[in-house]
Formats: sequence, C-alpha cells, structure tokens
Amino acid sequence: TWHLKKIPQIVRERTFSLDSPKFEAKTKLELNSVCGIECQRKLPVPSLSDLKDLLSYETVFENGTRTLTEVNVLGAVLDPAGNTTTRRASRKKRQIYGTDSRFSIYDKRFITNFPFNTAVKVSTGCSGILISPKHVLTAAHCLHNGKDYVKGSKRLRVGLMKTKSRGNGRKRKGTSDGLPSFQWTRVKSTHIPKGWFKGVSGDIALDYDYAVLELKRPHKRKYMELGISPAIKMMPGSMIHFSGFDNDRSGLLVYRFCSISDESNDLFYQYCDAEPGSTGSGIYLRLKEPNKKKWKRKIIAVYSGHQWVDINGEQQDYNVAVRITPLKYAQICFWIHGNDENCAQG
Repeated sequence: TWHLKKIPQIVRERTFSLDSPKFEAKTKLELNSVCGIECQRKLPVPSLSDLKDLLSYETVFENGTRTLTEVNVLGAVLDPAGNTTTRRASRKKRQIYGTDSRFSIYDKRFITNFPFNTAVKVSTGCSGILISPKHVLTAAHCLHNGKDYVKGSKRLRVGLMKTKSRGNGRKRKGTSDGLPSFQWTRVKSTHIPKGWFKGVSGDIALDYDYAVLELKRPHKRKYMELGISPAIKMMPGSMIHFSGFDNDRSGLLVYRFCSISDESNDLFYQYCDAEPGSTGSGIYLRLKEPNKKKWKRKIIAVYSGHQWVDINGEQQDYNVAVRITPLKYAQICFWIHGNDENCAQG
C-alpha cells in the first residue's frame, strides 16, 4: 500500500542572477562515485543548514540565463537510522547481468498508452519520465558534469514517443502501426539541486543526481505521479520497473523489471539490465491506494546509471538509482507547482 507521509516544506527565500554557463562539458553516462555503500552508511546525517544548502537549486533558461534560488526547509525529520540490507557478492563490470531480461516495446498499443507513454528521450542522450503536463524528471548528470552544463543542454529538447506510418501505408514487421519516432519539444527551463554540484567532488556522492525540465508547451499525455520511495522490505517482491531508450536498441523503448540488491537512505543498488541511454529513466512501483482496491503506479526513484562505487576500499560496480525521499519529493513538487500547497502529502 502507498503510505501517506507528512512532507517537509521547501520555501523560496532568495533568487540571484548568475553568469551564463559555458555549455562546454562532455556528457558522461558512467560516473566514478567517491562514496559507495559502506561510505554511505557512515555519513553523518545532514544538518538543517546542510539541507538548505543542498536543496537550493540552479535554474537555466532557454536563452542561456541562469539563476540560483536559496531555500528554507520547514518540518524536516532528520532520521539518523539508515535502512540497509545485506550486501551481495561483488561482480565484474557489465551492464547486462547474465541473461538479458529487457523487453523491447514495438506495439503502438503499448508505446502510446500508460505507463510506457510516460517515458521520454532527452536530446543529450538520456531518458526521462513525464511527471506533470509540462515537466520531465531525469538525471542531473545528463545535463551537468558538476562544473559546467553539457554541450547541447543550451538548446535542450525532449522527445515523446509516437508511431508514424510509411508513405505507402506498409507496416514494419513487429509493429502494429508503422515505425516508432519522436515528437520533439523544446525545454523552457531546467532545475538542478545544488547538492549535485557538491556531490561530484564531495561525500554526498550520487544522492542528488536528479533534475526537472519544464517544457515550452504541454504534452497532453497521461503522466506518472511522484511517490515516496519505500524501503525494500515494503515493496512487492522487492521489484522495481522502468523503461528507457538504451543505446544498443536504437529508437526502441526498452522495459525491464528486477529486484533491488541493497539500499542506503538516498540510493538503490541493483543489477537491472540496462545500457547507456536509459540513464534518467523514472523507476516506479505499483501499489494499492490507501483504503481502496485500486492499484496505482508512482515514480519512486531516478535511474542514475552504471556506477563504480567504493566498497571496503575496492571499486565495484552496480546500477544505481536515486530514491525520492520526502525532502526530494517536496523539492520536485515545488518545482512543478511553484509553491508547496499541493505537496503536503506524499
């Protein structure tokens, strides 16, 4: 069941103009994290002052201008207890673990319908997911390498999956209604938490690897709501689901589901089969709504991609996802609505 949680408030305090970024960074879809599972467990709980700094955010607009917004955090519960499970044995570097369990989605009935139609392609080479009529959730490192915005993010676009028929009406084998293609929409503005800039070189690691894109015009499709990430033991079979545009299956939407191996307060560690290109996908669960028989899917994490993490002094690899905690829920919800009035319950 989706459990309602009291959400902290993110309140805007001040907004400053910053110099325009250079947009010269290279996109890196594989990152070397300085803080792995063991390190995460030993990190001190951020103070309220730390949280205000980490959750302050940069906004970049379509014309290249940039602002920094400082925030205050009200009603945050600082939980000193990390929820972690038993660590699995290490594995060699790879994105596909054993038998490839990914599913390529060809059929228009799936591509253009919920939940698969919520997956989008970001023009820098990543994936994302629709979270409102005008907003997309993706990974921060698809847009910013910690020092500068990546090339191509100045004229950022989002591609929504559609199908198009060939001119002579012939259908491609394996599809119900022609070739899959993208309808591209420009991005009006981009929000990235300040914790990401600190995280690339500091102990916060990948905890803030998420960003929200505001589209220039509404997409008129069904989107997926945000949810608070539960602990592994609260998930049906510890299973997660996500769809993205893996580079090795060009132009196709790729769906997968798998179990989570480990968790920290802010991250999921798992061995979902995924190739570069699926980074930024929205990870979701299907749980029952409180006091109802109805099932509902919600996004509970952002797929950060294949990462090297430090475990007991050794570099090991996982596929990592950033959990939507109550604080991150409050921040993303604030970015969507411009206030916290609609963000009181998770």
